[in-house]
Amino acid sequence: MQYREMGKTGKKVSLLGFGCMRLKLLPQDGPVLDKTKIDEEDSIRQIRYAIDHGVNYVDTAYPYHEGMSEVLVGKALADGYRDKTYLATKSPTWDMTKTEDFRRIFEVQCERLQTDHIDFYLIHGLNQDRYEPIMKKLHLYEEAVKLKEEGRIGHIGFSYHDNLELFKQIVDEYPWDFCQIQFNYLDENYQAGLEGLQYAADKGLGVVIMEPLKGGTLVRDVPKEVLSIYDKSPQKRSPATWALQWVANHPEVTVLLSGMNSMEQVKENIAALENMAPHSLSEEDMAIYKEAKEFYLTHVPVGCTDCRYCMPCTMGIQISTIFGHYNQAFLFQNSVDRGMQKTFYNGLIEGKRSALECIECEVCLSKCPQSINIPAKLKEAHAYLTAEE
Repeated sequence: MQYREMGKTGKKVSLLGFGCMRLKLLPQDGPVLDKTKIDEEDSIRQIRYAIDHGVNYVDTAYPYHEGMSEVLVGKALADGYRDKTYLATKSPTWDMTKTEDFRRIFEVQCERLQTDHIDFYLIHGLNQDRYEPIMKKLHLYEEAVKLKEEGRIGHIGFSYHDNLELFKQIVDEYPWDFCQIQFNYLDENYQAGLEGLQYAADKGLGVVIMEPLKGGTLVRDVPKEVLSIYDKSPQKRSPATWALQWVANHPEVTVLLSGMNSMEQVKENIAALENMAPHSLSEEDMAIYKEAKEFYLTHVPVGCTDCRYCMPCTMGIQISTIFGHYNQAFLFQNSVDRGMQKTFYNGLIEGKRSALECIECEVCLSKCPQSINIPAKLKEAHAYLTAEE
């Protein structure tokens, strides 16, 4: 496993981090998954296998799997695994109305995680709506510093979903140790993007990457056109390997998080990054990425990563599920596959969870880290998924 220095902290962390937002779920009936029903045995096995094979950075957050992700991670890091791992979790800014909420929630997280300290603690999901009105107003950074002085937090960071200008402002206003941004070969200039990555690294921050596979878009049901583009390379790589190695090729990247939920994915991702040094991709490789990117950007109508921050919808609409069906139907080039996605969507219509139920209350808009105009895109998705062939 490759290890990189987490900015000015000096800590050596594995290039691959285990992201725990999309843990394996138990089999369930019905169109709506209960994300609290984690397959504990298999998930713990995967996390420990990754640690045994060099991964030393495990990332979770207060809301993941409605809190059960932290509980699962606490169990996975028992039996000595906590001492082998840098543990990262995040403080939910949107759940805070007073300064005291920060420490109260931190204590809940430590209890869930079965630990008395967090190595890398992030103020979660900063954007225009949360930075000034919540983080600064409630003095959350200062509260994190107090916990750091008590030995409860090792290093303080933030995760981010908004424009480049605000990102630079946040980086400059506090002496952060690290940050976490979205970055993949489709999102090179999205949100903080490449310029933000380089800016933070130049300031001495470690940079953790989320969504290197864009919520699975770059590996799930990959269009045959993209596979044909990849096949132009003499080096045969899986779609996941292509995507992960593009991120890892940037020397400013410290850790890239992969939301693995099968042992096959864990092994594949470890192999993809085991010997991946910065600047190791060839000019021919970069030309392939450019061609694949051009195809995707003209064939994916909604930039949804299935983070589900927009949920629950006040009307019970399965927002990310609908966008998933829409994107997949749009990518598929044959009527059979498109028909399958439309059939799935018809099931949501029958269950009163389709775009038809949207009343345009716009509650979801402030929650979406991708800044998607959800009501408008729901109408668009409904029109496409109900259109006759």
